[in-house]
Amino acid sequence: MRALVFAVVLSLASAAGYALGAVVQSRLAAVRAAGDPAGHGLLRQPLWWWAVGLNGLGALLHVAALHYGPLTLVQPLGALTLVAALPLGAAYERRRVGRAEWRGALWTLGGLLALVSVVGPAAPGEALSTAEALLVGAATALLIAALLRGRPAGRGRLRYAGAAGVASGVASALTPTVTVALTRALPGGPVPWWQTVAVAGLVAVFATGGMLLSQMAFRDGLAAPLAVVNLANPAAAAVIGIALLGETFRAGPVGWLVAVAAAVAAGRGVLLLAAGRGGTGTGTAAESEAGAAAPAPGHPDADGEPAAV
Repeated sequence: MRALVFAVVLSLASAAGYALGAVVQSRLAAVRAAGDPAGHGLLRQPLWWWAVGLNGLGALLHVAALHYGPLTLVQPLGALTLVAALPLGAAYERRRVGRAEWRGALWTLGGLLALVSVVGPAAPGEALSTAEALLVGAATALLIAALLRGRPAGRGRLRYAGAAGVASGVASALTPTVTVALTRALPGGPVPWWQTVAVAGLVAVFATGGMLLSQMAFRDGLAAPLAVVNLANPAAAAVIGIALLGETFRAGPVGWLVAVAAAVAAGRGVLLLAAGRGGTGTGTAAESEAGAAAPAPGHPDADGEPAAV
């Protein structure tokens, strides 16, 4: 029981770190949108390195949480990044969080709590074998390549967000393989050092790629892309945990039904948060420039809703 408490606390701290990093990334996304498509300007921004540090801290806390709890518990709690980013983004904008946004937060929390309640008793610290890890890495690379096909403008940004979530989720799922391999306790006994290095390289590539893909997705704002990242991340990790690590849900078929209903509720909450005013962050410089052409107060906008005063 104490191990599960540690896992939850560390997961919440990890979510807070990721949320702060996401808010900073969304503010800096305008650098790339405004004449810096290669993103070289980001490397000269001190805030960018703060975002890198916050994401790194979140990752370390996440790894620590995985030491105490199963993947199917730790990964869903990562979706609280979106809920944490809600007040943080609003505070950065010096505005109040809207009622619709709080409703989204409650839906998300309710779904996550229901999901956690049926998490099965899989032993913490379980890891993929090196062969399974390399296979997962190859399959993930193919999936990300498929998601990145086509132009990223507009709704295409959500594909980049999906790829970011998948990359981050797989990096989390592969991390225990590295830590367990270093203790020479992988299934089948010790493995050659080069296999451990290869899996560690996959973790580094996917973790870094997830952050960079998130930055690209945030060019059109933070809310919807972050929502997609938070859905794709636990989904990818859960598939690995259930298919390869033997993790499951309590109460048999009933537990699976509860898990599905919980996922639907959490998904609804994420969508409400994404549709909220400002959601979990702000738009890019391009959106600010578009504000000059915004409809006058009281007149309907392109979606038929009256413009805000």
